[in-house]
Amino acid sequence: MAQYFEVHPDNPQLRLLKQAAALLEKGGVLAVPTDSSYALVCHLDDKAAADRLRSIRGVDDKHHLTLLCRDLSELANYARVDNRQYRLIKAATPGPYTFILEATKEVPRRLSHPSRKTIGLRVPEHPVLQALLALHSEPLLATTLIAAGETDSINDANEIRERYEHQIAAVIDAGACAHEPTTVVDLTSGEPVVLRQGRGDLATLGL
Repeated sequence: MAQYFEVHPDNPQLRLLKQAAALLEKGGVLAVPTDSSYALVCHLDDKAAADRLRSIRGVDDKHHLTLLCRDLSELANYARVDNRQYRLIKAATPGPYTFILEATKEVPRRLSHPSRKTIGLRVPEHPVLQALLALHSEPLLATTLIAAGETDSINDANEIRERYEHQIAAVIDAGACAHEPTTVVDLTSGEPVVLRQGRGDLATLGL
């Protein structure tokens, strides 16, 4: 049975987030709010949790998972970023953008794209998720919470709890999210390539 943490969207109760962070350490998959939609997250280095996250989401190893980082200093540990890429990312960070980058050796090979050795990274702006990342002290592996076989993300915490109460460890309810996916930009081929236009404004990136 999934635990349910109802927190303030701007000033979350740290005692509740500490309980959620403890579940991550134990290998739990959590549903959390982001600045684009609710997402499923788990510990970066827990293979069983990552496999469970993919299973719940209904995706295989070719689906890009995302690393949620607290800031750009963390991002640089997991992706190779040149000066031009860094300036572009910095202009949009934190915010609802996901960047596809070349993964460093810090990223377990099972988590990067199997043929391209790339990873999606982003720095979210949501206060609750930022607080959870601070407590967890390292990036979280994430994917948008979209039910297998569906196309729209689930934006209601109670619905998430009802649908996944036997599959996930907890739901962090901070109210409704923006309910619009991130803008995804591939930076691995020299010039930025927009793979999906979502909530993030392309003008912020100069595109």
